[in-house]
Amino acid sequence: MKNLKIKQLLLGTGILIVGILLGRWLFGSQAPPVSHSDHQHENIAETWTCAMHPQVRTNQAGKCPICGMDLIPVTGTDNQVLDINQIQMSEAAMKLADIQTVVVGTSSPEKQVYLPGKIEADERGIANVTAHFSGRVEKLFADFTGQFIKRGQLLATLYSPDLVTAQKELFEAMKFKSTNPSFYQAAVQKLKLWELTDHQIRAIEQRGEPQYNFNVYAPRPGTIISRKISEGEHVMDGQTLFEIADLDKLWVLFDAYESDLSWIKVGDSISFKVQSLPGRSFKSVVTFIDPVVNNQTRTASIRTEIANIDNQLKPEMFVEGIINAGLNSNESALTIPKTAVLWTGKRAVVYVKQPQYHQPTFEFREIELGTDAGAFYVVNQGLAAGEEIATNGVFKIDGAAQLQGKISMMNPEGNMMPGGHQHHEVNMESISTMEVPNEFRDQLKNIFLSYLPLTEALVNENIADTRHSGKELIEAIKQVPEHDLSAEATTQWQTDKKVLMSATQSISNGARIGDMRKVLPVLSDQLYHSLVRFQVATGGYRIFCPMAFDNHGAFWISESEEIRNPYLGEKMLTCGTIEEKLK
Repeated sequence: MKNLKIKQLLLGTGILIVGILLGRWLFGSQAPPVSHSDHQHENIAETWTCAMHPQVRTNQAGKCPICGMDLIPVTGTDNQVLDINQIQMSEAAMKLADIQTVVVGTSSPEKQVYLPGKIEADERGIANVTAHFSGRVEKLFADFTGQFIKRGQLLATLYSPDLVTAQKELFEAMKFKSTNPSFYQAAVQKLKLWELTDHQIRAIEQRGEPQYNFNVYAPRPGTIISRKISEGEHVMDGQTLFEIADLDKLWVLFDAYESDLSWIKVGDSISFKVQSLPGRSFKSVVTFIDPVVNNQTRTASIRTEIANIDNQLKPEMFVEGIINAGLNSNESALTIPKTAVLWTGKRAVVYVKQPQYHQPTFEFREIELGTDAGAFYVVNQGLAAGEEIATNGVFKIDGAAQLQGKISMMNPEGNMMPGGHQHHEVNMESISTMEVPNEFRDQLKNIFLSYLPLTEALVNENIADTRHSGKELIEAIKQVPEHDLSAEATTQWQTDKKVLMSATQSISNGARIGDMRKVLPVLSDQLYHSLVRFQVATGGYRIFCPMAFDNHGAFWISESEEIRNPYLGEKMLTCGTIEEKLK
């Protein structure tokens, strides 16, 4: 029995060996097929990176040492066949970076134009009461500014030695009225030249003796807005005694910047609010646009007219106006969201998605922008309707391109950057610089120094300190001397100043830290461009946080390399990378 089992075991083993040898003879020495995808996945898993910081490389999964995000496996790309101005991204990186795109189309551009201004009296309703002869103010009946008067109301009584002499000449001429009428007419005409009426002259003739005091009457009803004389004061012929204005109808004069003038035309509806009358809104239409731009402020005056029904509107009140305007041209224009545009001084850049690639691929492209249309720009050249561009996460695409040595905003020629944490010098050629006086440049540096406490207050999430720092920053902006600037520098600074003031005021008036933080990117970006454009030496750093605003990312400026994140505060205090070092 035992021998039988041994024989069966040997027989089974022999059959197995014969089967293996037969298989090799029939099918050769081919190895079993291996799944290419499995092999690829094995290679992919060997290297991991961060979607926000592609310079991070590790051989195992984990967290990004910079921002703390989960690392993702590196996927193969077609970078070796791409142009130097194209960059390819994985689907995972697209999702983590929240890259969003939009198809370019045409529309009729519209924009809300914000106009500061003030109320003034209607110039056509202002009357000057002047002295028509020299004399002395004997009695003043309208003796204070703001007094309402009626037409023909007695304002003052004047004594004039010249008029007394002229009346005596009239009495002498009356004696020769029949024999020498021309002598009489000359005496009468002399009195008329001093604005005496026929009725007054006849009264003098009937009285037969000189009148020593003459009355001054109001030529029209209104309010005295200026009183130029006092009792006992001597006045000269032609001197202004009073200014009387009709305040039932007022002018509202707004200041419009050069860049906004193309949006405004006569007949446009405008609504405005008065700072001293909160809760009330007024409406009017544009009746006049000043044909000359102010050389100092680079603004033109826009005039509207309004009836002062309840007399609550008063000259010199400040107002804030809004015009919902469309371009004067009725043609549709190519428009793109402002979030799609990266600025490098005079150059505007967008990333255009390339549909011919299966994997998301973007092309760096310079475009020529036209009119600022609120949340959009009009595109003059560089794009065509139907093309798809990135509108969200554009900075992240550009940062990835820069790290890969592609053409990018800060590397217009394209050059390979070494991996790791980088400190980049600001390329002064990328932003058009201007020569300005040292006094101007020094005050811009004071703006930078006033900006720093504001970011620190946001780090600490202290609303009171943020508001206080915002007010200090506003004062620093106001102190910038604007004299001795070239026309080009004046125009540029007025544009920069408008954005700086608007952003800082929004932060100062914010009720919540979150709302204040939302405006900081606008303030930081404009301050950065101003510092570089006017060549202000700060020695600061431009830092980028990819995690801010739900991974949309945002920049800020610091005076040191220490990362103190004003967008995330203590939650992720050190999240951020130094992107540039300002000279």
